[in-house]
Amino acid sequence: MNKLLIIWSTSEIEVAKKMILLYGSVMLPRNYWDEAHIMIWGPSAKLLAENVELQEMVSKVQATGVQFSCCVVCSDDYGVSEKLTSLGIEMTHSGERLTKSLQSDWKVLTF
Repeated sequence: MNKLLIIWSTSEIEVAKKMILLYGSVMLPRNYWDEAHIMIWGPSAKLLAENVELQEMVSKVQATGVQFSCCVVCSDDYGVSEKLTSLGIEMTHSGERLTKSLQSDWKVLTF
């Protein structure tokens, strides 16, 4: 099974729109991967919570079956946990998910 974990940590909006979420929107429908997950970690949490256009893009990506989670420590620090949870994003301890992914058969990309 081909699995991809994308770690979205950048606060750069163009990287979010033109790479992470653009690729995210097609990677399952085009059968590039069997399973995909986008982990929001660091400044990307604040960016997403404040940007309606990105929120709409995330919703479209979620509709394709891509799972999303966010580092709860980061989102709490930025005061955006409630907002991101309302978008259907799971709050987790990202270090655990990253470690398990690296130790298993997941491919990992970081932005």
